[in-house]
Amino acid sequence: MSAVPSILGFGAIAIDDIVYVDQPLSAGKGKVLQSTRAFGGNVATALAAVARLGGSAGFIGWLGSADDDAALCDLIASGVETAFAPRHPDARPVRSRITVGSDGDRFIAYDDDAMLGTAPDFPDEILSRASVLIVDSYAVRSLNVVARARDLGLAVLGDIEWSAGPATDRLMALCDHLILPLGFARTATGRRAPAEMLDALWSPSRFAVVLTDGGRGVYYRGREETALWHLPPHRVAIVDSTGAGDCFHGAYALALTRGADTAGRVAFAAAAAALSITGRGGREALPTDNQVKELLASASAPSAVELKYAQLDTGT
Repeated sequence: MSAVPSILGFGAIAIDDIVYVDQPLSAGKGKVLQSTRAFGGNVATALAAVARLGGSAGFIGWLGSADDDAALCDLIASGVETAFAPRHPDARPVRSRITVGSDGDRFIAYDDDAMLGTAPDFPDEILSRASVLIVDSYAVRSLNVVARARDLGLAVLGDIEWSAGPATDRLMALCDHLILPLGFARTATGRRAPAEMLDALWSPSRFAVVLTDGGRGVYYRGREETALWHLPPHRVAIVDSTGAGDCFHGAYALALTRGADTAGRVAFAAAAAALSITGRGGREALPTDNQVKELLASASAPSAVELKYAQLDTGT
């Protein structure tokens, strides 16, 4: 049997039909520059990022049973272990249609009427040999598996973008590393200031709360101290922001397995995510470990600054 990877994950796996246009999305319309098909999904891309960075990653969500299943083949080609994933003939990926504007912003229309989550009886014997479990919003369908992973001592890293009500509240409570887009954090907490959101999402069981805000950087709090921090963005040439948050989650998980503290995990993840938006699609520009380290060592790499409560709004 294959060795169990140190980082496991289950959640969205997607096939994306992407259209690039010559105007920003705010223009309302634009000329098609290029159309392409790519593979994506929050957790699938996060695990592909782990593999590209040199870590060991395994997808344990539902996969189709056919050996020529396109999503399965892509995971394997990306270096993600699939031997432990449950199979079902009705499993299929999420299908997405993505429009990317000239400024790199995108609009995603998706059909998620699919088998998501993982088998309810996924074995503890496999979970217990990993260190980190990455889950997304669809893990509300497999809360018992997330709870068992937490009880077995895995770090549960949550990539939550939307709410299904009380089940999502339970999922977020199980995540000791909670990494959210700032927009969803605002909705979930009813607060506007990043500092207030971080405090509202904090609990004694957390190791870190991280809020990603695209071109405005990252806000975070770690267990090591009570201070709140803002890491400004790296200045890179933006081509396509698709998958940047997923890359952030994967890089953060890898840094976690390497023993980095909160600041180190966030810095590594932010650099990886910045590099990921310099290519098209969610996977084309996933960086290597050396590329991330080079960016972090560059003179232009930003430094985190303490976040003050006087910063009442991000302006979004």
